[in-house]
Amino acid sequence: MQVVLLQDVPKIGKKGDIVNVAEGYARNFLYPRNLASPASEGKLKEISTQRQNQVAKKQKLEQEAKDLAAKISNLTVKLQAKVGEAGRLFGAISSKDIADGLKAQHDYDIDKKKIVLKDPIKSLGNYKVVIKIHPVAQAEIEVEVVATE
Repeated sequence: MQVVLLQDVPKIGKKGDIVNVAEGYARNFLYPRNLASPASEGKLKEISTQRQNQVAKKQKLEQEAKDLAAKISNLTVKLQAKVGEAGRLFGAISSKDIADGLKAQHDYDIDKKKIVLKDPIKSLGNYKVVIKIHPVAQAEIEVEVVATE
């Protein structure tokens, strides 16, 4: 018997999948728990439409991410920090500081979790920082750390 899964069911399939199951399993387990519904023509068309909408939405998000990556690539963010001896900072420049600098200087609101720092920045100078906007799009910006006056 063919059914359309309304939720993920372990060892059977994911939401929206059309699967063959025993009639008793469908009638006694899947239907009462609202995990599946019969695979009628109307339901199949509805699933097809939902999948098309999901694909279109995913493509739109990927394109927006690529556009944003192109816009912010090669930007320079200038951050000021207190400096001790030999150009060492008191504390460190974190991804939150870089995100705040991007928002203040260039008006781009980037989540700090998307900014990839191998190590915290602890001295003056210029640094290349990668921003992973989306799995298919990333940008590289330059962070310039200068001493406060």
